[in-house]
Amino acid sequence: MLFERRTVIAGAAAAALAGPAAAAEGATMYGLIGKMLAQPGQRDALVRLLLEGAGAMPGCLSYVVATDPANPDAIWITEAWDSPESHAGSLRLPSVQATIAKARPLIAGFGERFETHPVGGLGLLQPSGKHF
Repeated sequence: MLFERRTVIAGAAAAALAGPAAAAEGATMYGLIGKMLAQPGQRDALVRLLLEGAGAMPGCLSYVVATDPANPDAIWITEAWDSPESHAGSLRLPSVQATIAKARPLIAGFGERFETHPVGGLGLLQPSGKHF
């Protein structure tokens, strides 16, 4: 569930890059960009939880958490994965489940959500583990 994914690691990190992915060359990457809304006044606490919950997630190529300068309760989460299956598998990780449980009371809701197919970019690891 996207709610859980973002909650946990949505973690991520204000620019956390995970280790190399296991996907084969030429595979289509999977991306998510979403807006999370914190309970009023709880954005910084939620961001801290999401960043603390970011860790080794097989297949995660990039995980970024950013604050919204126009909304004091909004957080944007940008993720790149080697496959949709790796993203789904991350939701079953004990560390992700623990972060979800801690973050849930701080989350007021969600805004926009977009699925993407990343093709490259500065700082993004290729499935081979090399930077573009």
